[in-house]
Amino acid sequence: MRKEQHIKGWNEIKTNDSWAIFKIMGEFVNGFEKMSAIGPCVSIFGSARVKPGQPYYDLAVKVAQRVAEAGYGIITGGGPGIMEAGNKGASLAGGISVGLNIDLPFEQHDNPFIDNDKSLDFDYFFVRKVMFVKYSQGFVVMPGGFGTLDEFFEALTLIQTNKIHKFPIILVGTEFWKGLIDWIKNTLLEQGNISPKDLDLIKLVDTEDEVVNIIDDFYKKRNLSPNF
Repeated sequence: MRKEQHIKGWNEIKTNDSWAIFKIMGEFVNGFEKMSAIGPCVSIFGSARVKPGQPYYDLAVKVAQRVAEAGYGIITGGGPGIMEAGNKGASLAGGISVGLNIDLPFEQHDNPFIDNDKSLDFDYFFVRKVMFVKYSQGFVVMPGGFGTLDEFFEALTLIQTNKIHKFPIILVGTEFWKGLIDWIKNTLLEQGNISPKDLDLIKLVDTEDEVVNIIDDFYKKRNLSPNF
């Protein structure tokens, strides 16, 4: 009897998995339709726990404002902290402000600086990450936690393996990121787990002007277009 119950439960799981495909497809279709109409954007990542008035929050506002003034829309994860700062900077510049929202323990609601028609909600992390990568002309990575590192290393991996076209990946905050960069150089590189040229995929800066200069220089001889 117990074996039959297990088999029945397993079959129900498989059925639910099959139907989930349609929900996943729906998220992709909605995301593609809305994001493809927006135009060139730069994604800004960072901690949801940073508060207004803290140095990296204020710097993120300046970075986003400067990037928006240079003609790029701003995409964030839609929540508080650095994400809110990114959308706020875009709003101050009168630029495009996009939020790709997902329900997380420290992100209970979307922030108020997202354009009303550019706030998208996702249930699946992997669908949301596709939107970040496909519709960004650059990643600006402010100090953050596991989620920020996840986006950072996924983009590096996709570019390194030629799964997507190269775009700028910019770490902002030398003091915060220096330890990670040293570990990449002194451990990953020295042990042969990455190539010296892989280090060229990462730029480390401290100011909003440096961010814009890197992005502008990269696209002087390249077309702005979606990835993969």
